[in-house]
Amino acid sequence: MDDATIWPTVDRLRIWLDAACDRPAEQELLLRVLKLAEEVGETAQAVIGASGQNPRKGHSHTWRDVESELCDVVLTAMVALRTLTPDAERIFAEHVRKVAERSLSPAPGTSPAPTPTPAATLDTPPAPEPAATLGTSPEPEPEPEPGPAVSG
Repeated sequence: MDDATIWPTVDRLRIWLDAACDRPAEQELLLRVLKLAEEVGETAQAVIGASGQNPRKGHSHTWRDVESELCDVVLTAMVALRTLTPDAERIFAEHVRKVAERSLSPAPGTSPAPTPTPAATLDTPPAPEPAATLGTSPEPEPEPEPGPAVSG
């Protein structure tokens, strides 16, 4: 799927949900917004499972599960926005533009925001540190656990 098909797919999902619904439109909109809270909760559960935070359950999820749940949050929000307005694509694009302008424009007396670089994924181990002395190699370190450190 490419960027050009995302909003048409969101619209098809909204139409599919509308066809299966027998509630008043206002109630359906509220329930779709509440569905967003459910998806955020599932994301939190996946983060807890991926980090092994719950000793009883251990590592019950992966960081790929977290990625999938975050996508569910985004898609659910897009469907809710499209349910609220037929102009969702324009409204979302305008909102992203405003946030980027506000956040990425340099404040008076400061330098412009740095050019973004691709984010490292949680599955990518950190690059090894360079050797302290030419001709020597650093001691191998144990393989890090995937995911960010979580303090509790």
